[in-house]
Amino acid sequence: MKLSVEISLYPLHDEYIPAIKDFIDRLHHNPDLRVISNTMSTQVFGDYDPVMDTLKAEMRASYEQFGRLIFVCKFIDGDLSPEAFHV
Repeated sequence: MKLSVEISLYPLHDEYIPAIKDFIDRLHHNPDLRVISNTMSTQVFGDYDPVMDTLKAEMRASYEQFGRLIFVCKFIDGDLSPEAFHV
């Protein structure tokens, strides 16, 4: 089963950019995921288990390294990546 996720990260401290960049960079290191970032959110596409396992691990790593953060996520089944979506 394919999964598409849109994630926005809101660190609850003044130096917020390092936490966001670090999280996105770690997602990009997983070859099983397709990761697209813009100024509003990061989108992650892939098979359900690798996506969820990666998000679980990387969200935890972010909490442990940067403290209080808010993750806002939207999940939808299927591959909604630009390459998979044909208009």
